[in-house]
Amino acid sequence: MKVCIYGAGAIGGLLGAHLARSGVDVTLIARGPHLAAMRESGLKLLRDDGEWAVHPACTDDPSVAGPQDYVVVTLKAHSVPGIVDAMQPLLGPDTAVVTAVNGIPWWYFHGLESPFRDHRLKSVDPGDKQWDGIGPGRAIGCVVYPAAEVEVPGVIRHIEGDRFTLGEPDGSRSDRATRLSRALIEAGLKAPVRPRIRDEMWIKLWGNVSFNPISALTGATLDVIGTAPETRALARSMMVEAQTVAEALGIRFPISVDKRIDGAVAVGAHKTSMLQDLERGRPMEIDALVGSVAEMGRLVGVETPMIDAVLALVRQSATIAGCYSG
Repeated sequence: MKVCIYGAGAIGGLLGAHLARSGVDVTLIARGPHLAAMRESGLKLLRDDGEWAVHPACTDDPSVAGPQDYVVVTLKAHSVPGIVDAMQPLLGPDTAVVTAVNGIPWWYFHGLESPFRDHRLKSVDPGDKQWDGIGPGRAIGCVVYPAAEVEVPGVIRHIEGDRFTLGEPDGSRSDRATRLSRALIEAGLKAPVRPRIRDEMWIKLWGNVSFNPISALTGATLDVIGTAPETRALARSMMVEAQTVAEALGIRFPISVDKRIDGAVAVGAHKTSMLQDLERGRPMEIDALVGSVAEMGRLVGVETPMIDAVLALVRQSATIAGCYSG
């Protein structure tokens, strides 16, 4: 099995380290000091139960890797359209592309039994770059749960979590999804294949659509947002709107909105990814986490006034900070 991790930062490096250690033929696509460090000394993974290093192939040039069985994309969602041309040498006739990316994926309506089957989302795939350049038939969904960080170039610290839920857009338990699941499990990770992968995507997105932009606008951590009456009420209103949109698309929510908020509060004084990106002057995943829900609301005829208002504010704030270009 040949697997390419495109964007081997924290999560991609975690995946790549586990797969390489189990003997999978892994190529890591990275750049800058992190790439240089991995080339020189390998990739080190730090865990509470110890540490270990691997020496997989590392490059910033996908053309040297050749066609793969799986390409796992672990970039920020807004970065993916820009690498579609560069990743073409990785795509053989049977290559699957695993979208281990936050938010609503570009292929969301592919294979969906719905009046909106094969609808394309402008917010996450402007100009249909991914739909046309990768092709929805290659896509395997992935919901990422672990937390990790690049401690220093070439060194990944695994903070918590080990589950990467997989799912085909059409809900089938395909050979390719099962094979990848087995490889991840053999590498020491949890990788169930779910028939309703979109349900799980929405459960994760449910918190992201509200807590991420509110944190970017206020600087508050999860525990503060979820316990201060004003911000909890705002987050709850946004989440109710998102749930209404999702249920209009057939999504099932197994928990209540208040239980989901309480779960976020239990994480503690955690800064969301959007707030971290803003503080570091990096592009923010506004469209994949928030804009996509507003776009889908318009598609199904569900009004999202609170989401729309917060979306406008966080876009303007991020634009002024140089972290969003629309």
